[in-house]
Amino acid sequence: MILAKKIRLYPTAEQEYKLWRSVDTARFIYNWALYKQEENYKNGGKFIKDNDLRKEITQLKKDELTWLNEVSNNVAKQAVKDCCNAYKNFFKGLADKPKFKSRKKSKPSFYNDTSKLKAKEKSVLIEKVGWIKTKEQIPIGVKYTNPRVSYDNKYWYISVGIEINQPLVKLTDESLGIDVGVKELAVCSNGMTFKNINKTKEVRRLKKSLKRKQRKVSLKYEMNKIKKGGENRCQFKKTNNIIKLEKEIKLIHRRLSNIRLNYIHQVTTKIVKTKPSRVVMEDLNIKGMMKNKHLSEAVAEQSLYNFKIIMKYKCEFYGIEFIEADRYFPSSKLCSCCGSIKKDLKLKDRTYKCSCGLNIDRDLNASINLSRYELAV
Repeated sequence: MILAKKIRLYPTAEQEYKLWRSVDTARFIYNWALYKQEENYKNGGKFIKDNDLRKEITQLKKDELTWLNEVSNNVAKQAVKDCCNAYKNFFKGLADKPKFKSRKKSKPSFYNDTSKLKAKEKSVLIEKVGWIKTKEQIPIGVKYTNPRVSYDNKYWYISVGIEINQPLVKLTDESLGIDVGVKELAVCSNGMTFKNINKTKEVRRLKKSLKRKQRKVSLKYEMNKIKKGGENRCQFKKTNNIIKLEKEIKLIHRRLSNIRLNYIHQVTTKIVKTKPSRVVMEDLNIKGMMKNKHLSEAVAEQSLYNFKIIMKYKCEFYGIEFIEADRYFPSSKLCSCCGSIKKDLKLKDRTYKCSCGLNIDRDLNASINLSRYELAV
C-alpha cells in the first residue's frame, strides 16, 4: 500500500525564489492548457491529447516563452497532464468543471520527477533548485510516487508517496455505522460520539480574531480608495499595513485548517482502533447541503468530505471493509427497533420517537441503521 509522507523543507532565500518560479510556471501552464482545451471545444474540435500540448510548449520555449527554461521541464509536463486529467474527469461526470487557477486562491504547488528526486541525510534534491534541508529524513532506497512541493502560507513541504507493508490486524465481527453531521462530527453505532471541534473555545477565539482583522482590512481599503474616471470607478491602494494584515489573516486560516484536519485524524484513528470488520458511512450530498444558506458555513467548517476520504484510506490500511450507503437510504427516518419509516421527521427533531415505544437520539438511531446496511438487504 502507498502512504504519503509530508516533510517540512528549509530552503535558503535563493532556493525559495526558485521554488516560487516553479509554482508560477505550474500555474501558468495549467491555465494555458485549460484555455487551449476550452477554445478547442468551443470551435467543435475533439479533445487535445497532452502529448500534442507538450509539443506546442517545446516550440514556445524556443520562441516566446524562453523563461520556461529556468525551471524543470517536468513541472510544465505534469501541469499539462493534471489539466487534461481534470478535463477528462469532468466529461466522465467524476468531477466539476476545471477552473482557472488564481494566484491568490490556488494552492501553491508543483511536481518533481520521481527519477530526479534524491535524498540523503536530512536533505532532498529538487530538480533545478538544489539540495534543500528537511526537518526529518526521507526514506532512502524505496520507490517514490507523485512527489509534490507545496507552500501553506508559512512553510514549504514536500509530499511523497512511499510503498509500505500493511499491518496484520485481527478484526472483530462488529459492523460499525457512522453518522456524520453538523451538531456532532460523528456518532457511531457502538455509542462513541465525537463533538464538533468548531464549538471549542480555541476555534471560537480564532474565528473572532479572523472577523476582526477582516473588518480592519476592509476599512483600510476604503480609506485608501482613489477615485479614477467616473463616479463608480475607483482604485484601491495596497499599503504596507494592508499587506501585513492580509498575511495575518492567511495564517489564521492556516491555523484553523490545521486544527480541523488534526481533529479528523484523531477521530478516524480512534474509530479504526476499535477494529471493526466493516465500516458503513452515508453518501452525503455535500453540494446540495452547501446550497442551504443557513447551514453552508457549518457544513464547510466540518470538512465532511475530508473525514470520508481519511476514513476510507485508514480502513484500507487496516484491512477493514469500507461501505458507502446509498444516498437515498433512509437512515434517519428508519426505526432501528421495528423497521418502520417515519416520513414526517424534520431536521429540528433531534430525538427519534417511534410508535413501537423507541425513544432514542436521532443520530444514534441513524448510525445503528447504517451498521445493518446490506446485511438485511
